[in-house]
Order: sequence, then C-alpha cells, then structure tokens
Amino acid sequence: MKYTYTILFAAVGFFLGRGMTGVVIGAIIGFALDNLNFNQRREATPESGGYVVPLFQLLGAIAKSDGRVSEVEIATAERIMTRMGLHNGLRQAAINAFNTGKQPEFDVTTPINALRQWAGLRRDHAFPLLDVVIETVLAEGSPSPEKMSILRQLAFALRISDMELMALMAMKGYVWHGAGARGHGYGTGYGNNGYVPPQRNAQGPDPYTVLGIARDADDRTIKRAYRKLISEHHPDRLGDLPEDMRKRAESRASEINAAYERIKAERGFK
Repeated sequence: MKYTYTILFAAVGFFLGRGMTGVVIGAIIGFALDNLNFNQRREATPESGGYVVPLFQLLGAIAKSDGRVSEVEIATAERIMTRMGLHNGLRQAAINAFNTGKQPEFDVTTPINALRQWAGLRRDHAFPLLDVVIETVLAEGSPSPEKMSILRQLAFALRISDMELMALMAMKGYVWHGAGARGHGYGTGYGNNGYVPPQRNAQGPDPYTVLGIARDADDRTIKRAYRKLISEHHPDRLGDLPEDMRKRAESRASEINAAYERIKAERGFK
C-alpha cells in the first residue's frame, strides 16, 4: 500500500503550525484515505483468468451477429486462445463460451457487464480487452454494423470513448470516423445517417488519430496527449495478466511511440 496521503496530510498538519499534534492528526486522516484508496484498487484489480468466459461469449456473439460464423472468425478465436496460453480445462471453457455466445437470441449485455465488473475502473485493463474484441470484429475486414454496435457497447461500458476506439482502430491500420452525429445509440441501424464501416488505410496508421488529436493541435497538446497515452498503455501497469495481453500493450506502446516520432519529425520539435 502506498502512503501518499499519509505523508501529505502529516506535512499539512505540521505546516499549519500545530507541531507534532498536527502531524499525528494529519497522518491519521491521510492513512485512512490511503487505506480506502488501497481497498478500492484491490477490489478493482481483475482476477487472473476471470475474463475468459465472458470474453469468448462476446466473441462468439460478435462472430454470429451478421448471420453466420465464418471459418476466419473461428480461426481467429482459436488463435486468440493459443496466444493467451489457454490449455486443457480453461481452453475448453473458452470453446464452450464461444459456442454459447453464437446461439440465437444470446444477450450480449451479460458478458459485457461481466467484463465491466472484471476490469473495474482499470482503463489499463480495459484496453487489452478491447484489443482482443477488435481483432475479432476486423477478422473479415470491414465489419458489419452489428459487429461495430457490440464493440461500441463494450467500449461504452468500459468508459472508452469513440475517439479512443478510433485510435485503437488506427493502430490496426483501419480508418473509422466514429459515430459522429449518430450519438450513443447502439442499434444496428446506426441512426438515419447510414452506416460507414471502418476501412483499411493503405497508407498505414495515421499518427494524429493514434494520439487522438486533431492535425491542427499545437505542440504542447501533442506532447500532453502522448504522455497520457503512453502512461495508460504501458505494459508494466498490467500486473499478472497473461503474456498475450502484455504483448498487446507493448505493441500499442510501440505504435504510440512511432506516431509521436513521426509527428515530431514532421513538425521539427523535440
């Protein structure tokens, strides 16, 4: 447990002129806050492996959402299982979950709620989940509106914005302009404006989209966006999650660094 508030409030008590009495009172208040913060973070720390069943239920539902599960989507699910190092019982549980998810009338809110509860408030755990789901959504290329609808439902539950989804898509070489005027409705129709699917970007990831900033952003905004992103996507924050998720975080961190270096080279700042 960290003692940031304990030290801070003890110092405040001292500088308020109450001597050791102020230090003790401040330290007690700070310790209570540190303990509360520690318990909240502990409750929000995901249980290793606890995401497997709801995740693969959701992948099955996504694969089936446009009417049929293709061989490419099955191969993608199997590849994800292998990369996650799922063996024996856990792999069979993932297979069963995928088959459950692709059943007619399966309610995707059940696994989405489970994944939201598993990730808690940890955005650094939400991004690896989304990365896996996006891989399935894009397995056949430009996805159907049904698949994007489920993806956006998950992102919304994990407190990830459309702008951040655009960045994740850009890292995978796709251009997606978000929901725009369509708002936050998640129906498959995407409102009255029609549906424009993500398209593969022949020129590679757009560095500004990767950083989630406009092309006319000033240098200070670019640096601030970079520092925020590299902090959120740093693999050292992932704890004891599977190696596959750590590698995904490393890949995203590399994309963020590459985007930042491209922008720096274009603009000529350090």
